Amino acid sequence: MTTLLLEGLHFPECPRWHDGRLWFSDMHGHQVMAVDPRGRAEAVARLPTQPAGLGWTPDGRLLAVSMVDRRLLRLDGARWEEVADLAALASFRCNELLVDGRGRAYVGTFGFDLDGGAPYAPGEVILVEPGGAARVVAAGLRFPNGMVLSPGGGTLIVAESMGPALQAFDVAPDGSLGNARLWAPLTDVVPDGTCLDAEGAVWVASPVGSEVVRVTAGGGITQRVAVSNRAFACMLGGADRRTMFVLTADNSNPTYCRAHASGRIETFAVDVPGAGLP
Repeated sequence: MTTLLLEGLHFPECPRWHDGRLWFSDMHGHQVMAVDPRGRAEAVARLPTQPAGLGWTPDGRLLAVSMVDRRLLRLDGARWEEVADLAALASFRCNELLVDGRGRAYVGTFGFDLDGGAPYAPGEVILVEPGGAARVVAAGLRFPNGMVLSPGGGTLIVAESMGPALQAFDVAPDGSLGNARLWAPLTDVVPDGTCLDAEGAVWVASPVGSEVVRVTAGGGITQRVAVSNRAFACMLGGADRRTMFVLTADNSNPTYCRAHASGRIETFAVDVPGAGLP
């Protein structure tokens, strides 16, 4: 059973635990928000071009993916500043973001116009250096979505929503990705947002089945937790990183979400704390 923390959101996505609060993008509400463990929420910044993945530079400045115009932005004071324009590298809209300990940003892309009904095409992961230089470091991914980085920074695991699968890569010293391999095949789980725990298992939010699932290497499932609505993202946080935050909504269509506010954040306790990034 889950506990309701916050409701009345348009489409909450891309949660991050940072500085004692859960930060997230209310994607189709066009704003970045933060909520504390007591449910007190704050609208941090607006972004008309739809905020998605979030992260922070080593000096504490907020980074956000701007989905529609395919840019990585940095919040300086009250203004968004461009870090990198990714339009020439991204096959379609940008989505998830993972920022490593050096400030390098991994940005995933849709690959095709999902909401518009376009034919399937693979996406990629783009690496953006702190100075703004960008390059594709993984291509041919089947709708790359949530990403996690191991505590030592040596392994990046990417959810392929249309695999469905979790793919692993070795991370080179320069941030490049290599040695691509299947980390976990999935069958009845569609992986969207993900987070990592201290035993190396990946928690997966699955909108199909309205649940979050704990997956181990090879595809073993050790736990399933049902939520009240379709689960699109999850994050381990709280003071001891033993609180699971699940971001849910009854639909992901932008037009529908802008007209409704079915988005919720639900929580439950776990035994194994979160680890790694984000």
